[in-house]
Amino acid sequence: MPELPEVETSVKGLNILIGLKVYKVKIYTKKLRYIIPKSIIKIQKDSKIINIQRIAKYILIHFSSNFSIVVHLGMSGRLKIQSELTKRNKHDHFIIYFKNSKILVLNDPRKFGFIDFDHTKKIYSRKYFTVLGIDALSKKLNINYIYNKISKSEVPIKQILLNQHIVSGIGNIYANEILFDSRISPFTKGKNLKIYQLTRLIKSIRKILVKAIKYGGSTIRDYASSDGTLGNFQSNFFVYNKEGKKISKFAIKKVIQYGRSTYYCPELQKE
Repeated sequence: MPELPEVETSVKGLNILIGLKVYKVKIYTKKLRYIIPKSIIKIQKDSKIINIQRIAKYILIHFSSNFSIVVHLGMSGRLKIQSELTKRNKHDHFIIYFKNSKILVLNDPRKFGFIDFDHTKKIYSRKYFTVLGIDALSKKLNINYIYNKISKSEVPIKQILLNQHIVSGIGNIYANEILFDSRISPFTKGKNLKIYQLTRLIKSIRKILVKAIKYGGSTIRDYASSDGTLGNFQSNFFVYNKEGKKISKFAIKKVIQYGRSTYYCPELQKE
Protein backbone atom coordinates (compact mmCIF):
# COMPACT_ATOMS: atom_id res chain seq x y z
CA MET A 1 0.00 0.00 0.00
CA PRO A 2 1.39 3.45 -0.86
CA GLU A 3 2.38 5.18 2.37
CA LEU A 4 3.17 8.83 3.11
CA PRO A 5 6.38 9.02 1.01
CA GLU A 6 4.73 7.45 -2.04
CA VAL A 7 1.67 9.70 -1.75
CA GLU A 8 3.85 12.79 -1.26
CA THR A 9 5.88 11.80 -4.33
CA SER A 10 2.67 11.37 -6.32
CA VAL A 11 1.46 14.83 -5.30
CA LYS A 12 4.75 16.41 -6.38
CA GLY A 13 4.45 14.71 -9.75
CA LEU A 14 0.85 15.85 -10.17
CA ASN A 15 1.75 19.50 -9.63
CA ILE A 16 2.44 19.90 -13.37
CA LEU A 17 -1.35 19.76 -13.83
CA ILE A 18 -1.96 22.94 -11.82
CA GLY A 19 -3.48 25.57 -14.08
CA LEU A 20 -4.73 23.12 -16.71
CA LYS A 21 -8.35 23.37 -17.88
CA VAL A 22 -10.66 20.36 -17.77
CA TYR A 23 -12.08 19.18 -21.09
CA LYS A 24 -14.13 16.19 -19.91
CA VAL A 25 -14.37 13.52 -17.21
CA LYS A 26 -15.00 9.82 -17.76
CA ILE A 27 -15.96 7.12 -15.26
CA TYR A 28 -15.30 3.59 -16.50
CA THR A 29 -15.99 1.68 -13.29
CA LYS A 30 -18.95 2.26 -10.98
CA LYS A 31 -17.31 0.96 -7.83
CA LEU A 32 -13.83 0.65 -6.38
CA ARG A 33 -13.74 0.17 -2.62
CA TYR A 34 -16.80 2.42 -2.65
CA ILE A 35 -19.07 3.68 -5.40
CA ILE A 36 -17.52 6.52 -7.40
CA PRO A 37 -19.85 9.53 -6.93
CA LYS A 38 -21.77 10.28 -10.13
CA SER A 39 -21.72 13.92 -9.09
CA ILE A 40 -18.07 14.00 -10.08
CA ILE A 41 -19.22 15.12 -13.52
CA LYS A 42 -19.84 18.49 -11.83
CA ILE A 43 -16.18 19.21 -12.43
CA GLN A 44 -17.09 21.85 -14.94
CA LYS A 45 -15.56 22.10 -18.35
CA ASP A 46 -12.86 24.80 -18.38
CA SER A 47 -12.44 24.67 -14.59
CA LYS A 48 -8.77 24.66 -13.62
CA ILE A 49 -6.81 22.65 -11.09
CA ILE A 50 -5.69 25.29 -8.59
CA ASN A 51 -4.01 23.17 -5.93
CA ILE A 52 -3.02 19.58 -5.11
CA GLN A 53 -2.24 18.51 -1.57
CA ARG A 54 -1.62 15.49 0.63
CA ILE A 55 -3.40 14.75 3.88
CA ALA A 56 -1.98 11.57 5.47
CA LYS A 57 -2.31 8.97 2.68
CA TYR A 58 -4.96 10.92 0.76
CA ILE A 59 -4.53 13.08 -2.35
CA LEU A 60 -6.76 16.13 -2.74
CA ILE A 61 -7.20 17.85 -6.10
CA HIS A 62 -8.87 21.27 -5.89
CA PHE A 63 -10.59 22.97 -8.83
CA SER A 64 -11.42 26.60 -9.56
CA SER A 65 -15.11 25.62 -9.62
CA ASN A 66 -14.83 25.18 -5.81
CA PHE A 67 -15.09 21.39 -6.01
CA SER A 68 -12.46 18.90 -4.89
CA ILE A 69 -11.59 15.28 -5.58
CA VAL A 70 -10.14 13.01 -2.91
CA VAL A 71 -8.16 9.96 -4.01
CA HIS A 72 -6.97 7.11 -1.81
CA LEU A 73 -4.69 4.73 -3.70
CA GLY A 74 -5.56 1.66 -1.63
CA MET A 75 -3.27 -1.34 -2.12
CA SER A 76 -2.35 -0.97 -5.77
CA GLY A 77 -3.72 2.33 -7.03
CA ARG A 78 -1.76 4.83 -9.07
CA LEU A 79 -2.45 8.19 -10.67
CA LYS A 80 -0.85 8.39 -14.12
CA ILE A 81 -0.25 11.44 -16.27
CA GLN A 82 -0.21 10.72 -19.99
CA SER A 83 0.04 12.85 -23.09
CA GLU A 84 -2.64 10.86 -24.84
CA LEU A 85 -4.70 7.72 -24.37
CA THR A 86 -4.04 5.36 -27.23
CA LYS A 87 -5.68 2.41 -25.54
CA ARG A 88 -7.39 2.32 -22.15
CA ASN A 89 -6.02 -0.25 -19.73
CA LYS A 90 -8.74 -2.44 -18.21
CA HIS A 91 -7.69 -1.18 -14.76
CA ASP A 92 -8.04 2.49 -15.76
CA HIS A 93 -11.20 3.38 -13.84
CA PHE A 94 -11.38 7.16 -13.94
CA ILE A 95 -9.93 9.69 -16.39
CA ILE A 96 -9.80 13.49 -16.52
CA TYR A 97 -9.04 14.91 -19.96
CA PHE A 98 -7.41 18.34 -20.11
CA LYS A 99 -7.46 20.87 -22.93
CA ASN A 100 -3.71 20.66 -23.56
CA SER A 101 -4.12 16.93 -24.43
CA LYS A 102 -2.77 15.70 -21.09
CA ILE A 103 -4.89 13.18 -19.21
CA LEU A 104 -4.97 12.05 -15.58
CA VAL A 105 -5.77 8.38 -15.08
CA LEU A 106 -6.61 6.47 -11.90
CA ASN A 107 -5.39 2.91 -12.38
CA ASP A 108 -6.16 0.37 -9.65
CA PRO A 109 -5.90 -3.38 -10.41
CA ARG A 110 -7.16 -4.52 -6.99
CA LYS A 111 -9.88 -1.85 -6.63
CA PHE A 112 -9.04 -1.15 -2.96
CA GLY A 113 -8.67 2.58 -3.54
CA PHE A 114 -11.47 5.10 -3.70
CA ILE A 115 -12.53 8.46 -5.11
CA ASP A 116 -14.64 11.01 -3.28
CA PHE A 117 -16.00 14.33 -4.52
CA ASP A 118 -17.74 17.36 -3.04
CA HIS A 119 -17.57 21.13 -2.57
CA THR A 120 -14.12 22.06 -1.33
CA LYS A 121 -15.53 23.66 1.83
CA LYS A 122 -17.31 20.40 2.71
CA ILE A 123 -14.67 17.83 1.82
CA TYR A 124 -12.52 18.45 4.89
CA SER A 125 -15.39 17.44 7.19
CA ARG A 126 -15.36 13.87 5.89
CA LYS A 127 -14.97 11.41 8.73
CA TYR A 128 -11.87 9.82 7.21
CA PHE A 129 -10.19 13.22 7.68
CA THR A 130 -11.62 14.27 11.04
CA VAL A 131 -10.48 11.05 12.77
CA LEU A 132 -6.86 11.39 11.65
CA GLY A 133 -4.07 11.97 14.12
CA ILE A 134 -1.27 14.47 13.55
CA ASP A 135 0.57 14.04 10.26
CA ALA A 136 3.83 12.15 10.64
CA LEU A 137 5.78 15.07 9.17
CA SER A 138 3.97 17.82 11.05
CA LYS A 139 5.89 20.02 13.47
CA LYS A 140 3.01 19.40 15.86
CA LEU A 141 4.23 15.84 16.29
CA ASN A 142 6.22 16.38 19.48
CA ILE A 143 7.05 14.71 22.79
CA ASN A 144 4.03 16.10 24.63
CA TYR A 145 1.61 14.92 21.95
CA ILE A 146 3.03 11.39 21.73
CA TYR A 147 3.39 11.01 25.49
CA ASN A 148 -0.21 12.08 26.13
CA LYS A 149 -1.45 9.63 23.51
CA ILE A 150 0.49 6.53 24.53
CA SER A 151 1.71 6.87 28.13
CA LYS A 152 -1.05 4.57 29.39
CA SER A 153 -1.26 2.31 26.36
CA GLU A 154 -0.83 -1.46 26.59
CA VAL A 155 -0.45 -1.60 22.80
CA PRO A 156 3.00 -2.32 21.28
CA ILE A 157 4.67 0.69 19.68
CA LYS A 158 4.68 -0.93 16.23
CA GLN A 159 0.89 -1.04 16.28
CA ILE A 160 0.70 2.49 17.66
CA LEU A 161 2.70 3.78 14.70
CA LEU A 162 0.21 2.13 12.36
CA ASN A 163 -2.76 3.70 14.14
CA GLN A 164 -3.82 6.53 11.83
CA HIS A 165 -5.87 8.06 14.66
CA ILE A 166 -2.64 8.78 16.55
CA VAL A 167 -0.06 9.50 13.83
CA SER A 168 -1.23 9.62 10.23
CA GLY A 169 0.69 8.54 7.16
CA ILE A 170 2.90 5.72 8.45
CA GLY A 171 2.34 2.20 7.12
CA ASN A 172 3.97 -1.14 7.80
CA ILE A 173 7.11 -0.69 5.71
CA TYR A 174 8.18 2.57 7.35
CA ALA A 175 7.10 1.52 10.84
CA ASN A 176 9.68 -1.29 10.63
CA GLU A 177 12.42 1.03 9.42
CA ILE A 178 11.58 3.78 11.93
CA LEU A 179 11.72 1.41 14.89
CA PHE A 180 15.04 -0.02 13.77
CA ASP A 181 16.50 3.44 13.26
CA SER A 182 15.38 4.47 16.75
CA ARG A 183 16.57 1.12 18.21
CA ILE A 184 13.18 0.46 19.81
CA SER A 185 11.67 -3.00 20.01
CA PRO A 186 8.41 -3.31 18.05
CA PHE A 187 6.97 -5.16 21.07
CA THR A 188 7.56 -2.42 23.65
CA LYS A 189 4.24 -1.20 25.03
CA GLY A 190 3.47 2.47 24.67
CA LYS A 191 3.33 2.98 28.44
CA ASN A 192 6.86 1.60 28.86
CA LEU A 193 8.61 3.97 26.49
CA LYS A 194 10.88 6.49 28.16
CA ILE A 195 11.08 10.16 27.16
CA TYR A 196 14.51 9.69 25.58
CA GLN A 197 13.08 6.86 23.46
CA LEU A 198 10.19 9.04 22.33
CA THR A 199 12.69 11.75 21.38
CA ARG A 200 14.61 9.26 19.24
CA LEU A 201 11.37 7.93 17.77
CA ILE A 202 10.19 11.33 16.56
CA LYS A 203 13.61 12.05 15.05
CA SER A 204 13.55 8.68 13.27
CA ILE A 205 10.03 9.23 11.94
CA ARG A 206 11.13 12.45 10.24
CA LYS A 207 14.50 11.09 9.15
CA ILE A 208 13.12 7.94 7.48
CA LEU A 209 10.12 9.59 5.82
CA VAL A 210 12.08 12.58 4.49
CA LYS A 211 14.75 10.26 3.10
CA ALA A 212 12.10 8.03 1.52
CA ILE A 213 10.52 11.05 -0.19
CA LYS A 214 13.96 12.05 -1.49
CA TYR A 215 14.26 8.62 -3.11
CA GLY A 216 10.74 8.77 -4.59
CA GLY A 217 9.21 6.29 -2.15
CA SER A 218 9.55 2.51 -2.19
CA THR A 219 8.64 0.22 -5.06
CA ILE A 220 7.82 -3.18 -3.56
CA ARG A 221 5.02 -4.40 -5.79
CA ASP A 222 2.82 -2.05 -7.75
CA TYR A 223 3.91 1.47 -6.91
CA ALA A 224 5.17 3.93 -9.51
CA SER A 225 4.93 7.72 -9.51
CA SER A 226 2.61 9.68 -11.78
CA ASP A 227 5.19 9.78 -14.58
CA GLY A 228 5.93 6.07 -14.30
CA THR A 229 9.15 6.46 -12.31
CA LEU A 230 9.81 3.70 -9.78
CA GLY A 231 10.70 4.65 -6.21
CA ASN A 232 14.12 3.55 -4.99
CA PHE A 233 14.04 3.79 -1.20
CA GLN A 234 13.82 -0.01 -0.93
CA SER A 235 17.56 -0.05 -1.67
CA ASN A 236 17.97 1.75 1.67
CA PHE A 237 15.95 -0.69 3.78
CA PHE A 238 17.80 -1.97 6.84
CA VAL A 239 15.25 -4.50 8.09
CA TYR A 240 12.08 -4.61 6.00
CA ASN A 241 11.96 -7.81 3.95
CA LYS A 242 15.49 -8.66 5.14
CA GLU A 243 14.76 -11.77 7.22
CA GLY A 244 17.91 -13.80 7.86
CA LYS A 245 20.32 -11.08 6.80
CA LYS A 246 22.72 -9.62 9.34
CA ILE A 247 23.51 -6.19 10.73
CA SER A 248 26.65 -5.95 12.86
CA LYS A 249 26.71 -9.78 13.00
CA PHE A 250 23.13 -9.91 14.34
CA ALA A 251 20.37 -11.56 12.35
CA ILE A 252 17.15 -9.85 11.29
CA LYS A 253 14.05 -11.76 12.28
CA LYS A 254 10.50 -11.76 11.01
CA VAL A 255 7.35 -12.31 13.07
CA ILE A 256 3.67 -11.76 12.43
CA GLN A 257 2.37 -9.04 14.71
CA TYR A 258 -1.32 -8.11 14.62
CA GLY A 259 -1.54 -9.77 11.21
CA ARG A 260 1.33 -7.75 9.72
CA SER A 261 4.94 -8.71 9.04
CA THR A 262 7.37 -7.25 11.56
CA TYR A 263 11.08 -7.21 10.74
CA TYR A 264 13.52 -6.34 13.50
CA CYS A 265 16.90 -7.11 15.03
CA PRO A 266 16.35 -8.35 18.63
CA GLU A 267 19.92 -7.65 19.73
CA LEU A 268 19.83 -4.04 18.49
CA GLN A 269 16.20 -3.26 19.31
CA LYS A 270 15.83 -3.99 22.98
CA GLU A 271 12.74 -3.21 25.03
